[in-house]
Amino acid sequence: MTHYSSKHGTVNRPQAELFMVFTDPRNLTRMVPAEKLGEVTADYDSISVKAQGVSISARIVRREPYSYIELRSENAPFEFTVGLHFDYAGPNSTEFYIEVDADLNFMLKMMLGNKLQEALDRVVDGLVDVSNGKIPEDLPQDIKDKYNFS
Repeated sequence: MTHYSSKHGTVNRPQAELFMVFTDPRNLTRMVPAEKLGEVTADYDSISVKAQGVSISARIVRREPYSYIELRSENAPFEFTVGLHFDYAGPNSTEFYIEVDADLNFMLKMMLGNKLQEALDRVVDGLVDVSNGKIPEDLPQDIKDKYNFS
């Protein structure tokens, strides 16, 4: 297994509030543009992504309120585990980071390794930016409208 760890970022949202957003994968389908991920489906315990002819599914196998969520691959071309960490950083802030362990063969590691690390860091940066009032340029208009972003 290859281990990847995102940067740590302080999100200006209470720990429980941020945890609750991620505890239901259906929330993620509404926040990520379809053109970024491909076809995404989710229910309360699982999420599936189909892009460029590849399907990857993961199921939440552990929820530790309000500090940790673990997802494990279900139908994927390789095994992986994703850990979402929500550490208390004050009454209105949370230290957030992501850890991924993936069983990548040499070819996948060469193709995906750096891209996966960059993607993890971008997720953390995006959450921090949004919590500080900075709106990502590629945020879908319906999300901007829903959350009153201009």
